Amino acid sequence: MQTSTYQRGLMIVILGVVFLSFDGLLIRLAATDGFTIVFWRGFLMFCVLGALCLARRKLSTLRVHPVASLVSATLLGLISALFVLAVMNASVANVVVILSTAPLFAAIFSRVFLGERVALRTLIAIALCMLGMGLVFLGEGAAGMLLGNLFALAAALAIGGNLTVLRRYPGIDTITVIAGGGLLSSAIAWPMASPFALEAPQFGVLALMGLVQMPLATVLINSATRYLPSTEVALFYLVETALGTLWVWWLLGEEPTASTLAGGVVVITVLVIHAGIGLRRERQRLRLHPGVAVK
Repeated sequence: MQTSTYQRGLMIVILGVVFLSFDGLLIRLAATDGFTIVFWRGFLMFCVLGALCLARRKLSTLRVHPVASLVSATLLGLISALFVLAVMNASVANVVVILSTAPLFAAIFSRVFLGERVALRTLIAIALCMLGMGLVFLGEGAAGMLLGNLFALAAALAIGGNLTVLRRYPGIDTITVIAGGGLLSSAIAWPMASPFALEAPQFGVLALMGLVQMPLATVLINSATRYLPSTEVALFYLVETALGTLWVWWLLGEEPTASTLAGGVVVITVLVIHAGIGLRRERQRLRLHPGVAVK
């Protein structure tokens, strides 16, 4: 059975976001300060992905788009740091719902910098998701989580920017820039971190996060921009709204507010409908031009 470009991108980004959804849970389980988490997560990601780059002799790919690669690595480093700091200052449910603004930023950046037309269905989906996110800010205790909410909003902006850069320069080697982003985030956190004042279980959680979960999630999501517009890739971060909230609620008892749950239901429903329309249109395209849309 042949897989279309759209279907391939869909599978990659869904798998990547499922891995990413465990981020908030692992941050909670690490049970240490945010800067220490940022340091170890970034450093371990740099080690595992840097070693892979050396094995594949991919460092030379930085010469193809040096400035764009540096911008992408910088944004990835900021995303990692901002997400951790957001979770340390707000509930996981609030943070992952606020990340639903990433499609808005991706759409704006793609339109302004790439001249890429944004499909009407995507614009409608973004508008509805913004309404869902607005419910989060009406929840109990939202005022006390303002700093964390702002960190999350900044992370969403950086996500949209990075996906747009990768869409514009598909020749950028994803693994190389993720490794660079890990190194940058660890360097930012190092002066404020306490990396060796941890117990063995904490090191285990951080190792799982930095060596397995985050590298897999980031590589998959960034690779999806080769097959899907950055706006649509960003839209799938909304899956984390449901799953990220579910893990900490189910395993740690961090219960979201009623308004946060309502917002999550809105954005996930919109996402499912949006993806369904995209798949249907792709199947129609395949019937009309079977040799064009399939790779």
